[in-house]
This record gives sequence, structure tokens and C-alpha cells, in this order.
Amino acid sequence: MARPKRGYKNAAGVRVPGVTTIIGRFKDSGGLMWWAFGQGQAAERGEINSLYDKRDEAAEAGTLAHAYVEAHISGEKFPDLSKYPTEIAKQAMQGYDNYLKWQDSTNMVIVEQEMPMVSEKYQFGGTPDAIMVRGELALGDWKTSNAVFQDHIIQLAAYKALWEENNPDRPITGGFHLCRFSRDHGDFTHHFWSELDDAWEQFKLFRVAYDIDKKLKKRV
Repeated sequence: MARPKRGYKNAAGVRVPGVTTIIGRFKDSGGLMWWAFGQGQAAERGEINSLYDKRDEAAEAGTLAHAYVEAHISGEKFPDLSKYPTEIAKQAMQGYDNYLKWQDSTNMVIVEQEMPMVSEKYQFGGTPDAIMVRGELALGDWKTSNAVFQDHIIQLAAYKALWEENNPDRPITGGFHLCRFSRDHGDFTHHFWSELDDAWEQFKLFRVAYDIDKKLKKRV
């Protein structure tokens, strides 16, 4: 998602934290475990030399499939796959094609995308990937990861609150769609939730805890 270069600011011009920054402060270790597992596999394949080495993310099939979807939605130029290994490019295109099949089968139409917004009520910002419609407005998000994690649905719930505060006459009644591409192979999977009320309650607690955490850090 496209985060403003200077961060999010409220109506008074004061910077506020973003959704992912708040969630990241209290993030479950599941994602970290998957990252470490992936790094271990990369080391076995000789792609990196140590746990903290960084792989070329552009060479991951899932990242490329994700980039293709974003280019498709925005009408921008598609990434050049000719400079990547044939197998990686093939997997990326397969993931992209599977996404298109899903989009066609659901008749989903994206009406808004990557809209930076700020909640004056809760003092946080965020940029949802997409607002989609098929009879009702729904919220869409694209992820490149090897699993679906709790923080993904908390993020979706926070985006819904952001959207509805800024667009009170256009509520999200069509649920939440998470489109995920696996990093290593570009496999496409779709996940849907009709409501995420508990996830929103969790985020509100995170928002309060975020400010408390900042105060405590100044005392140690």
C-alpha cells in the first residue's frame, strides 16, 4: 500500500501513527517465525549466507505476482519478467492469472484504491488497498506472505473504521476480501470475512497501548 512519504497527519497538522506501525508494535510472533523459517530455507539453497542476510525480494514469485496485480488495477506498466529466472516468472504469471480468474468469477469492481486517510476520532492513519463493489461495498487487501496472520485481519478492521469515518454515507457492508500470494511460489488464495468486530476491538486496544508504550519507553 502507498503510505504518504511524510507520514500521516491529523487536521491540526500533527503526525499520527499508521495502522501497520501500531499493529507492528504488538505483532504476534507467527510472522517472525515464518520469516526465520524462510530464511533458513534460503540459506540451505545458497541464496543467503546468514539469518539476517536480505534476499532479492524482486526475485520472489509472490512479490512479482503482487506487482502484476497492482499494475493491472492502476493501469500502469507491468514489470518486465524477462530479467528473472524462467521458473520464477512462470510462477508469478500463474499467480496473476489465478487472481484474474477470481476477479472475473466474482464480478468485483474496484471503485477506489490506495486512499490515504486519517481518523480524527482515534488518531491514526492508513491506506487501504481497495474498496470494491458487487452490490455492496467491500474492503480488499493484497498480501505477499506464506500464511494468513492475525495482524492481517486486525489491519482490515482498522481500514474499515478509517473508511467509514471519512465516508459515513458509504459504509462497508459487503465484508472483507484478502487476496494472498505466497512468497516463494506465487500461489494465489482468497480469504473472506463478513465481519471483523473482534479484530476492531483488538485494534482499539492496540491504539491505546501504543501511546502508553511510548510513555513507558521514556521512563526506562
